[in-house]
Amino acid sequence: MKKLIITLLAGVLLPAYHAEACTSVIVSGKVSPDGRPYIFKNRDTEMTDNLTVLVKGSRFRYIAVVSANDSLHKGAWSGHNEVGFAIVNTAAYNLNGRQQPQRTFAANEDRKGPKDNDATIMRKALECCATLRDFELFLDSMKAIGPIPTNSNFAVLDAQGGCAYYETGNKGYVKYDANDPAQAPYGYLVRTNHGMSGDRELDKGVERYLAINEWMTKASFCGQLGFGNIIRHVTRYLTHGLTHINLYDYAPQDDCEPVFVPFRDFIPRYQTASAHLIQGVRQGENPLLTVSWIIPGSTLTTVAIPVWITKQNELPAVITRNTKGRSTLVDAGFQLKKQLFPLERGNGSDYINVARLINHAGTGILQQIEPIETEVFRHGEEVLKIVRRNGVAGKETTEFYRWVDQYLHEQYHQRFNIDI
Repeated sequence: MKKLIITLLAGVLLPAYHAEACTSVIVSGKVSPDGRPYIFKNRDTEMTDNLTVLVKGSRFRYIAVVSANDSLHKGAWSGHNEVGFAIVNTAAYNLNGRQQPQRTFAANEDRKGPKDNDATIMRKALECCATLRDFELFLDSMKAIGPIPTNSNFAVLDAQGGCAYYETGNKGYVKYDANDPAQAPYGYLVRTNHGMSGDRELDKGVERYLAINEWMTKASFCGQLGFGNIIRHVTRYLTHGLTHINLYDYAPQDDCEPVFVPFRDFIPRYQTASAHLIQGVRQGENPLLTVSWIIPGSTLTTVAIPVWITKQNELPAVITRNTKGRSTLVDAGFQLKKQLFPLERGNGSDYINVARLINHAGTGILQQIEPIETEVFRHGEEVLKIVRRNGVAGKETTEFYRWVDQYLHEQYHQRFNIDI
Protein backbone atom coordinates (compact mmCIF):
# COMPACT_ATOMS: atom_id res chain seq x y z
CA MET A 1 0.00 0.00 0.00
CA LYS A 2 2.80 2.41 0.90
CA LYS A 3 4.50 1.79 -2.46
CA LEU A 4 1.21 2.37 -4.27
CA ILE A 5 0.65 5.68 -2.52
CA ILE A 6 4.16 6.94 -3.29
CA THR A 7 3.69 6.19 -6.99
CA LEU A 8 0.58 8.38 -7.00
CA LEU A 9 2.29 11.46 -5.60
CA ALA A 10 3.27 12.79 -9.00
CA GLY A 11 -0.42 13.35 -9.67
CA VAL A 12 -0.90 15.42 -6.52
CA LEU A 13 1.07 18.47 -7.64
CA LEU A 14 -1.42 19.64 -10.24
CA PRO A 15 -2.88 23.00 -11.30
CA ALA A 16 -4.53 25.07 -8.63
CA TYR A 17 -7.94 25.30 -7.06
CA HIS A 18 -9.25 28.22 -5.05
CA ALA A 19 -8.86 28.09 -1.28
CA GLU A 20 -12.04 27.46 0.67
CA ALA A 21 -13.80 28.91 3.70
CA CYS A 22 -15.94 26.06 4.99
CA THR A 23 -17.62 24.61 8.09
CA SER A 24 -17.14 20.96 9.08
CA VAL A 25 -18.25 18.40 11.67
CA ILE A 26 -17.22 14.86 12.62
CA VAL A 27 -19.56 12.69 14.72
CA SER A 28 -18.36 9.35 16.08
CA GLY A 29 -20.52 6.26 15.78
CA LYS A 30 -20.28 6.07 19.58
CA VAL A 31 -22.73 8.98 19.90
CA SER A 32 -24.72 8.97 16.64
CA PRO A 33 -28.26 7.59 17.08
CA ASP A 34 -27.77 4.61 14.74
CA GLY A 35 -24.12 3.87 15.57
CA ARG A 36 -22.84 5.01 12.17
CA PRO A 37 -20.17 7.74 12.14
CA TYR A 38 -20.39 10.65 9.73
CA ILE A 39 -18.40 13.59 8.48
CA PHE A 40 -19.86 16.83 7.14
CA LYS A 41 -18.75 19.85 5.13
CA ASN A 42 -20.57 23.05 4.21
CA ARG A 43 -18.45 24.35 1.31
CA ASP A 44 -17.85 28.06 0.70
CA THR A 45 -15.91 29.12 -2.38
CA GLU A 46 -15.88 31.56 -5.27
CA MET A 47 -16.25 28.52 -7.55
CA THR A 48 -19.94 27.95 -6.83
CA ASP A 49 -20.71 25.91 -9.94
CA ASN A 50 -20.48 22.25 -8.84
CA LEU A 51 -21.78 18.88 -9.83
CA THR A 52 -21.54 15.31 -8.55
CA VAL A 53 -19.62 12.54 -10.29
CA LEU A 54 -19.04 8.81 -9.90
CA VAL A 55 -15.51 8.08 -11.08
CA LYS A 56 -13.53 4.87 -11.63
CA GLY A 57 -10.27 5.84 -9.95
CA SER A 58 -6.89 4.20 -10.29
CA ARG A 59 -7.79 1.74 -7.53
CA PHE A 60 -11.31 2.47 -6.23
CA ARG A 61 -14.52 3.96 -7.58
CA TYR A 62 -15.68 7.07 -5.75
CA ILE A 63 -18.48 9.63 -5.58
CA ALA A 64 -17.36 13.24 -5.27
CA VAL A 65 -18.45 16.85 -5.52
CA VAL A 66 -16.31 18.53 -8.17
CA SER A 67 -16.13 21.92 -9.84
CA ALA A 68 -18.15 22.00 -13.05
CA ASN A 69 -15.15 23.28 -15.02
CA ASP A 70 -13.08 20.27 -13.91
CA SER A 71 -14.10 18.03 -16.80
CA LEU A 72 -11.14 15.67 -16.24
CA HIS A 73 -11.97 15.23 -12.53
CA LYS A 74 -8.51 16.26 -11.37
CA GLY A 75 -9.88 17.33 -8.00
CA ALA A 76 -12.52 16.32 -5.46
CA TRP A 77 -13.92 18.71 -2.86
CA SER A 78 -15.54 15.93 -0.83
CA GLY A 79 -16.46 12.34 -1.39
CA HIS A 80 -16.44 8.64 -0.48
CA ASN A 81 -15.21 5.50 -2.22
CA GLU A 82 -16.41 1.93 -2.61
CA VAL A 83 -14.47 0.59 0.38
CA GLY A 84 -16.04 3.08 2.80
CA PHE A 85 -13.24 5.65 2.93
CA ALA A 86 -14.50 9.26 2.94
CA ILE A 87 -12.87 12.67 3.09
CA VAL A 88 -13.80 16.36 3.26
CA ASN A 89 -11.74 19.43 4.14
CA THR A 90 -11.75 22.98 5.38
CA ALA A 91 -8.94 25.42 4.72
CA ALA A 92 -6.91 26.13 7.87
CA TYR A 93 -5.13 29.42 7.40
CA ASN A 94 -3.13 29.27 10.63
CA LEU A 95 -1.14 26.06 10.10
CA ASN A 96 1.76 27.38 8.02
CA GLY A 97 2.48 30.52 9.99
CA ARG A 98 2.78 33.83 8.21
CA GLN A 99 4.84 32.38 5.39
CA GLN A 100 3.25 31.42 2.10
CA PRO A 101 3.00 27.64 1.59
CA GLN A 102 6.18 26.07 0.18
CA ARG A 103 5.82 23.57 -2.62
CA THR A 104 7.30 21.98 -5.70
CA PHE A 105 5.75 22.86 -9.05
CA ALA A 106 4.89 20.20 -11.54
CA ALA A 107 6.47 20.65 -14.97
CA ASN A 108 3.26 21.85 -16.62
CA GLU A 109 2.10 24.09 -13.80
CA ASP A 110 1.43 27.81 -13.74
CA ARG A 111 4.30 29.39 -11.76
CA LYS A 112 2.59 32.63 -10.74
CA GLY A 113 2.61 31.70 -7.07
CA PRO A 114 1.76 29.12 -4.40
CA LYS A 115 -1.18 26.91 -5.28
CA ASP A 116 -3.88 25.13 -3.32
CA ASN A 117 -3.75 21.34 -3.80
CA ASP A 118 -6.51 20.27 -1.39
CA ALA A 119 -8.85 19.00 -4.11
CA THR A 120 -6.07 17.04 -5.77
CA ILE A 121 -4.98 15.49 -2.49
CA MET A 122 -8.56 14.43 -1.72
CA ARG A 123 -9.05 12.97 -5.19
CA LYS A 124 -5.89 10.87 -4.87
CA ALA A 125 -6.91 9.75 -1.38
CA LEU A 126 -10.32 8.64 -2.66
CA GLU A 127 -8.64 6.71 -5.44
CA CYS A 128 -6.19 4.79 -3.27
CA CYS A 129 -7.06 4.86 0.46
CA ALA A 130 -9.21 2.38 2.35
CA THR A 131 -8.49 3.32 5.97
CA LEU A 132 -7.30 6.18 8.16
CA ARG A 133 -3.94 4.42 8.32
CA ASP A 134 -3.70 4.47 4.53
CA PHE A 135 -4.33 8.22 4.58
CA GLU A 136 -1.60 8.69 7.17
CA LEU A 137 0.83 6.79 4.95
CA PHE A 138 -0.26 8.97 2.05
CA LEU A 139 0.54 12.15 4.00
CA ASP A 140 3.81 10.65 5.26
CA SER A 141 4.81 9.89 1.68
CA MET A 142 4.27 13.50 0.65
CA LYS A 143 6.20 14.76 3.64
CA ALA A 144 9.09 12.45 2.75
CA ILE A 145 9.71 14.27 -0.54
CA GLY A 146 9.17 17.85 0.66
CA PRO A 147 6.67 20.23 2.28
CA ILE A 148 3.09 18.99 2.08
CA PRO A 149 1.39 21.43 -0.32
CA THR A 150 -1.61 22.30 1.84
CA ASN A 151 -2.97 24.06 4.91
CA SER A 152 -6.17 22.17 5.70
CA ASN A 153 -8.25 20.28 8.21
CA PHE A 154 -9.00 16.96 6.50
CA ALA A 155 -11.94 15.07 8.02
CA VAL A 156 -11.55 11.36 7.26
CA LEU A 157 -13.80 8.34 7.86
CA ASP A 158 -13.40 4.62 7.15
CA ALA A 159 -15.47 1.43 7.25
CA GLN A 160 -13.84 0.29 10.52
CA GLY A 161 -15.49 3.16 12.43
CA GLY A 162 -12.45 5.42 12.31
CA CYS A 163 -13.11 9.15 12.06
CA ALA A 164 -10.62 11.93 12.66
CA TYR A 165 -9.35 15.34 11.62
CA TYR A 166 -5.86 15.68 10.22
CA GLU A 167 -4.67 19.26 10.62
CA THR A 168 -2.20 19.29 7.76
CA GLY A 169 0.35 21.92 6.81
CA ASN A 170 3.70 22.13 5.07
CA LYS A 171 5.59 20.46 7.94
CA GLY A 172 3.24 17.55 8.60
CA TYR A 173 -0.03 16.80 10.33
CA VAL A 174 -1.64 16.49 13.75
CA LYS A 175 -4.42 13.93 14.22
CA TYR A 176 -7.55 14.61 16.30
CA ASP A 177 -9.53 11.40 16.83
CA ALA A 178 -13.30 11.73 17.30
CA ASN A 179 -13.34 8.30 18.98
CA ASP A 180 -10.87 9.42 21.66
CA PRO A 181 -12.69 10.73 24.77
CA ALA A 182 -9.64 12.80 25.67
CA GLN A 183 -9.84 14.68 22.37
CA ALA A 184 -13.59 14.54 21.75
CA PRO A 185 -15.31 14.15 25.15
CA TYR A 186 -18.78 14.43 23.62
CA GLY A 187 -18.01 12.27 20.60
CA TYR A 188 -17.81 15.01 18.01
CA LEU A 189 -15.36 17.58 16.66
CA VAL A 190 -15.89 20.77 14.66
CA ARG A 191 -13.65 22.87 12.43
CA THR A 192 -13.97 26.01 10.32
CA ASN A 193 -10.90 27.79 8.94
CA HIS A 194 -8.27 27.32 11.59
CA GLY A 195 -6.60 24.33 13.19
CA MET A 196 -6.30 23.73 16.92
CA SER A 197 -2.57 23.09 16.46
CA GLY A 198 -1.97 26.35 14.60
CA ASP A 199 -1.16 29.97 15.40
CA ARG A 200 -4.09 31.50 17.32
CA GLU A 201 -3.32 34.96 15.96
CA LEU A 202 -4.00 33.69 12.44
CA ASP A 203 -7.38 32.06 13.15
CA LYS A 204 -10.05 32.49 10.47
CA GLY A 205 -13.70 31.47 10.39
CA VAL A 206 -14.12 32.30 14.07
CA GLU A 207 -17.70 33.59 13.71
CA ARG A 208 -18.82 30.35 12.08
CA TYR A 209 -16.87 28.33 14.62
CA LEU A 210 -18.86 30.01 17.39
CA ALA A 211 -22.11 29.22 15.57
CA ILE A 212 -21.39 25.56 14.83
CA ASN A 213 -19.94 24.95 18.28
CA GLU A 214 -23.05 26.39 19.94
CA TRP A 215 -25.34 24.38 17.65
CA MET A 216 -23.50 21.12 18.27
CA THR A 217 -23.37 21.64 22.04
CA LYS A 218 -27.15 22.04 22.20
CA ALA A 219 -27.75 19.14 19.82
CA SER A 220 -25.48 16.87 21.83
CA PHE A 221 -27.16 17.55 25.15
CA CYS A 222 -30.63 17.26 23.57
CA GLY A 223 -29.87 13.94 21.87
CA GLN A 224 -30.20 15.42 18.37
CA LEU A 225 -26.97 14.35 16.69
CA GLY A 226 -28.74 12.45 13.94
CA PHE A 227 -27.24 13.06 10.49
CA GLY A 228 -30.47 14.56 9.18
CA ASN A 229 -30.31 17.44 11.64
CA ILE A 230 -26.82 18.32 10.41
CA ILE A 231 -27.37 18.24 6.66
CA ARG A 232 -30.79 19.87 6.85
CA HIS A 233 -30.48 22.38 9.68
CA VAL A 234 -26.82 23.31 10.15
CA THR A 235 -26.71 24.17 6.45
CA ARG A 236 -29.57 26.65 6.98
CA TYR A 237 -28.68 27.89 10.46
CA LEU A 238 -29.63 31.57 10.34
CA THR A 239 -28.23 32.71 13.70
CA HIS A 240 -24.89 34.53 13.59
CA GLY A 241 -22.25 33.03 15.88
CA LEU A 242 -20.85 36.36 17.12
CA THR A 243 -23.74 38.85 17.05
CA HIS A 244 -26.49 36.23 17.66
CA ILE A 245 -28.62 38.02 15.07
CA ASN A 246 -31.35 35.58 14.00
CA LEU A 247 -32.76 36.23 10.53
CA TYR A 248 -36.10 34.75 11.57
CA ASP A 249 -36.55 37.85 13.76
CA TYR A 250 -36.51 39.93 10.56
CA ALA A 251 -39.01 37.81 8.63
CA PRO A 252 -41.79 40.09 7.28
CA GLN A 253 -45.44 39.21 6.83
CA ASP A 254 -45.00 38.32 3.15
CA ASP A 255 -42.65 38.82 0.23
CA CYS A 256 -44.46 41.76 -1.40
CA GLU A 257 -41.66 44.17 -0.47
CA PRO A 258 -37.93 43.36 -0.15
CA VAL A 259 -36.36 43.37 3.30
CA PHE A 260 -32.57 43.52 3.10
CA VAL A 261 -30.40 42.37 6.01
CA PRO A 262 -26.56 42.17 6.18
CA PHE A 263 -25.52 38.59 5.49
CA ARG A 264 -21.87 37.86 6.27
CA ASP A 265 -20.19 35.05 8.21
CA PHE A 266 -23.30 32.97 8.84
CA ILE A 267 -22.79 29.22 8.26
CA PRO A 268 -24.73 29.49 4.98
CA ARG A 269 -23.19 32.30 2.93
CA TYR A 270 -23.50 33.96 -0.45
CA GLN A 271 -20.55 31.81 -1.54
CA THR A 272 -21.89 28.53 -0.16
CA ALA A 273 -21.52 26.16 -3.09
CA SER A 274 -22.63 22.81 -1.66
CA ALA A 275 -22.96 20.70 1.45
CA HIS A 276 -21.95 17.07 1.82
CA LEU A 277 -22.56 14.66 4.70
CA ILE A 278 -21.05 11.19 4.40
CA GLN A 279 -22.59 8.57 6.66
CA GLY A 280 -20.38 5.56 7.23
CA VAL A 281 -21.27 1.99 8.13
CA ARG A 282 -21.37 -0.03 11.31
CA GLN A 283 -18.52 -2.48 11.68
CA GLY A 284 -19.36 -5.59 9.68
CA GLU A 285 -21.65 -3.82 7.23
CA ASN A 286 -20.88 -3.77 3.52
CA PRO A 287 -18.77 -0.62 2.86
CA LEU A 288 -20.88 -0.05 -0.26
CA LEU A 289 -23.66 0.98 2.13
CA THR A 290 -21.73 4.20 2.85
CA VAL A 291 -24.07 7.05 1.90
CA SER A 292 -23.41 10.58 0.67
CA TRP A 293 -26.17 13.09 1.43
CA ILE A 294 -25.41 15.94 -0.98
CA ILE A 295 -26.88 19.42 -1.34
CA PRO A 296 -25.28 20.11 -4.72
CA GLY A 297 -25.68 23.91 -4.84
CA SER A 298 -26.66 26.75 -2.53
CA THR A 299 -28.06 25.24 0.65
CA LEU A 300 -30.80 27.90 0.67
CA THR A 301 -32.12 26.96 -2.77
CA THR A 302 -31.38 23.25 -3.43
CA VAL A 303 -32.19 20.03 -1.58
CA ALA A 304 -30.23 17.15 -0.06
CA ILE A 305 -30.20 13.89 -2.02
CA PRO A 306 -28.79 10.53 -0.81
CA VAL A 307 -26.47 8.68 -3.20
CA TRP A 308 -24.29 5.60 -2.89
CA ILE A 309 -22.02 3.56 -5.16
CA THR A 310 -23.81 0.85 -7.11
CA LYS A 311 -22.88 -1.90 -9.54
CA GLN A 312 -24.56 0.12 -12.30
CA ASN A 313 -22.50 3.27 -11.52
CA GLU A 314 -25.66 5.38 -11.53
CA LEU A 315 -26.51 8.77 -10.00
CA PRO A 316 -29.58 11.01 -10.27
CA ALA A 317 -29.31 12.92 -13.55
CA VAL A 318 -30.14 16.28 -11.95
CA ILE A 319 -26.88 16.39 -9.97
CA THR A 320 -24.51 15.08 -12.63
CA ARG A 321 -23.07 16.68 -15.78
CA ASN A 322 -25.73 17.45 -18.41
CA THR A 323 -25.19 18.17 -22.11
CA LYS A 324 -24.11 21.72 -21.20
CA GLY A 325 -21.52 20.43 -18.74
CA ARG A 326 -23.50 21.56 -15.70
CA SER A 327 -25.89 20.23 -13.05
CA THR A 328 -29.50 21.14 -13.81
CA LEU A 329 -30.39 21.25 -10.10
CA VAL A 330 -27.48 23.57 -9.33
CA ASP A 331 -28.57 25.84 -12.19
CA ALA A 332 -32.11 25.92 -10.80
CA GLY A 333 -30.65 26.92 -7.43
CA PHE A 334 -28.72 29.74 -9.11
CA GLN A 335 -31.98 31.16 -10.49
CA LEU A 336 -33.52 31.20 -7.02
CA LYS A 337 -30.34 32.57 -5.47
CA LYS A 338 -30.65 35.66 -7.69
CA GLN A 339 -33.95 36.40 -5.96
CA LEU A 340 -32.25 36.21 -2.55
CA PHE A 341 -29.33 38.40 -3.65
CA PRO A 342 -30.74 40.73 -6.33
CA LEU A 343 -28.40 43.68 -5.67
CA GLU A 344 -25.70 43.77 -8.35
CA ARG A 345 -24.09 47.13 -7.51
CA GLY A 346 -21.68 47.85 -4.69
CA ASN A 347 -21.41 45.05 -2.11
CA GLY A 348 -24.78 43.60 -3.04
CA SER A 349 -23.80 40.02 -2.24
CA ASP A 350 -23.46 41.04 1.44
CA TYR A 351 -27.21 41.68 1.71
CA ILE A 352 -29.95 39.07 1.55
CA ASN A 353 -33.61 39.73 0.80
CA VAL A 354 -35.10 38.02 3.84
CA ALA A 355 -38.63 38.44 2.47
CA ARG A 356 -37.86 36.00 -0.35
CA LEU A 357 -36.06 33.61 2.00
CA ILE A 358 -38.58 33.35 4.86
CA ASN A 359 -41.79 35.16 5.78
CA HIS A 360 -44.87 34.63 7.91
CA ALA A 361 -47.02 33.82 4.89
CA GLY A 362 -44.82 30.78 4.21
CA THR A 363 -43.97 31.76 0.63
CA GLY A 364 -40.21 32.12 1.13
CA ILE A 365 -37.84 30.08 -1.04
CA LEU A 366 -36.42 28.18 1.92
CA GLN A 367 -39.93 27.47 3.21
CA GLN A 368 -40.82 25.90 -0.14
CA ILE A 369 -37.55 24.01 -0.49
CA GLU A 370 -37.86 22.27 2.88
CA PRO A 371 -41.04 20.24 2.16
CA ILE A 372 -39.53 19.06 -1.13
CA GLU A 373 -36.48 17.86 0.76
CA THR A 374 -38.64 16.21 3.44
CA GLU A 375 -40.22 14.01 0.79
CA VAL A 376 -36.84 13.14 -0.74
CA PHE A 377 -35.62 12.21 2.76
CA ARG A 378 -38.67 10.09 3.49
CA HIS A 379 -38.39 8.18 0.24
CA GLY A 380 -34.60 7.92 0.44
CA GLU A 381 -34.60 6.48 3.96
CA GLU A 382 -37.18 3.88 2.93
CA VAL A 383 -34.90 2.75 0.11
CA LEU A 384 -31.88 2.75 2.43
CA LYS A 385 -33.70 0.42 4.84
CA ILE A 386 -34.20 -2.05 2.00
CA VAL A 387 -30.62 -1.73 0.78
CA ARG A 388 -29.21 -2.20 4.29
CA ARG A 389 -31.47 -5.15 4.97
CA ASN A 390 -30.32 -6.81 1.73
CA GLY A 391 -26.70 -5.83 2.30
CA VAL A 392 -26.34 -4.53 -1.27
CA ALA A 393 -28.09 -2.08 -3.61
CA GLY A 394 -30.46 -3.45 -6.24
CA LYS A 395 -33.14 -2.20 -8.61
CA GLU A 396 -34.68 -0.09 -5.85
CA THR A 397 -31.71 2.28 -6.16
CA THR A 398 -32.23 2.78 -9.88
CA GLU A 399 -35.93 3.38 -9.31
CA PHE A 400 -35.19 5.88 -6.53
CA TYR A 401 -32.75 7.88 -8.64
CA ARG A 402 -35.30 8.06 -11.47
CA TRP A 403 -38.00 9.10 -9.01
CA VAL A 404 -35.76 11.89 -7.65
CA ASP A 405 -35.20 13.26 -11.15
CA GLN A 406 -38.92 13.27 -11.93
CA TYR A 407 -40.03 14.56 -8.53
CA LEU A 408 -37.62 17.49 -8.50
CA HIS A 409 -38.57 18.37 -12.07
CA GLU A 410 -42.23 18.52 -11.04
CA GLN A 411 -41.68 20.39 -7.78
CA TYR A 412 -39.35 23.10 -9.12
CA HIS A 413 -41.72 23.68 -12.04
CA GLN A 414 -44.85 23.84 -9.89
CA ARG A 415 -43.41 25.94 -7.08
CA PHE A 416 -40.92 28.18 -8.91
CA ASN A 417 -41.72 27.82 -12.62
CA ILE A 418 -38.18 26.51 -13.17
CA ASP A 419 -37.52 23.54 -15.42
CA ILE A 420 -34.83 21.07 -14.44
